[in-house]
Amino acid sequence: MGLEIGIEWLTLIMFGSLVVLLMAGLPLAFVTGGLAVVFLYILGDARALNIVPSRIFPLMTNYQLSAIPLFIFMAAMLERAGIINDMFDVIYKVLGGLKGGLASATIIASTVLAAMVGVIGAAVVTMGIIALPAMLKRNYDPKIAMGSIMAGGTLGILIPPSILAIIYAVVAEQSVGELFIGAVIPGLLLSGLYVAYVTVRCYLNPDLGPPIPVAERISTLEKIRLLSRMSAPITLIVVVLGVIFTGVATPVEAAGIGTFGAFMVAAIHRKLDWPTIREACLTTLKASAMVIWIMFGATIFVGLYVLEGGQQFVQETMQGAGLGPWGILIVMQVILIILGMFLDWVGILLLCVPIFVPIIKTLGAAAFGFSDPDDLVLWFGVLYLVNMQMSFLSPPFGYALFYLRGVAPDSIPMTDIFKSALPFLFLQVLGLVICMVFPEVITWLPRLVYG
Repeated sequence: MGLEIGIEWLTLIMFGSLVVLLMAGLPLAFVTGGLAVVFLYILGDARALNIVPSRIFPLMTNYQLSAIPLFIFMAAMLERAGIINDMFDVIYKVLGGLKGGLASATIIASTVLAAMVGVIGAAVVTMGIIALPAMLKRNYDPKIAMGSIMAGGTLGILIPPSILAIIYAVVAEQSVGELFIGAVIPGLLLSGLYVAYVTVRCYLNPDLGPPIPVAERISTLEKIRLLSRMSAPITLIVVVLGVIFTGVATPVEAAGIGTFGAFMVAAIHRKLDWPTIREACLTTLKASAMVIWIMFGATIFVGLYVLEGGQQFVQETMQGAGLGPWGILIVMQVILIILGMFLDWVGILLLCVPIFVPIIKTLGAAAFGFSDPDDLVLWFGVLYLVNMQMSFLSPPFGYALFYLRGVAPDSIPMTDIFKSALPFLFLQVLGLVICMVFPEVITWLPRLVYG
């Protein structure tokens, strides 16, 4: 038999060692998996080792998760086929004449891009390569330019088909389709907040985002011609999301349709060749493997913690602190924001969701003014997705900040990149608060679709 350690100490030791090793720069998948095995050995006996296959096997055989490589592949194909460059080009020329138009174009293009790409890195890097030089050349304020690229890029985690939503649904045992639909309005709300912020700033001070010179603007007829060039990828998005929302196909089937569609779109754009397919396959392999390995490690780690009574401990501590249901919800959101500063999104999901969701369910739908418990779980899920966007922008380890650093000109210091993220981070907090105070933002559309 293993050691007996009190749950308070166990919490401290398990999560303390996790933080220390992550700070040392070790990859999350190996840290969680490695620590889980070490703690299994210290705490448990031979029987406790059975937790390893019993946690991993359901993930390996989970049908919903097969949507992940398919959506990543679809995104990689579209990116290789140069669709993203075309799309920015179109929106850029259509909106270029407005003050701050290019920053708005970047956010809108990123929003459309988010509907094709469920992963964040791709959107931030691609926009950084295409949109940043374009805006700097037009004398845009670098902070507005960089902020709009990063904020727009993080929408990929929220707007369906988001990879995070798929993993969340699997871990929390929810419907992927409902989460997708619930995330649509919050996603558009945030996108709208970003565009409004950029536009207001640039109208108050036109030097921040000057409109492009009249000589470079294009006629209405030209604009319509340009938009027709975007018809294939936009049709693809509409079809993929349409079959999910109407319930014709499951998200996995829709991902399959999307992957096939991506081949078609690449062919229409004359970019369908072996190097394209090979590159897309490699990208998919790397990204999917990373996600799945993190899931393996973290699910054993959390499984062990819950087995040792961690969930009761967290719940009793929160209720013992005299916090009401809203207090507990706010504490959870704050914990997620703090973790978001240091951890990877998949890691946070697998460490927190298995502990948080049961607590929220125990508090009950009535505590938050819902009549239906399903609404409560859906609302919490989308709040979680909205919250996770912040983790990409929050210094010191926000991923978007470093993705952008990789493609921004060297003359721009890292501190400027941090500063440019702050106003948008504030807008994300505002978005989160709106979704908390007005749950209808999240629940209205799924109710409409599913009745």
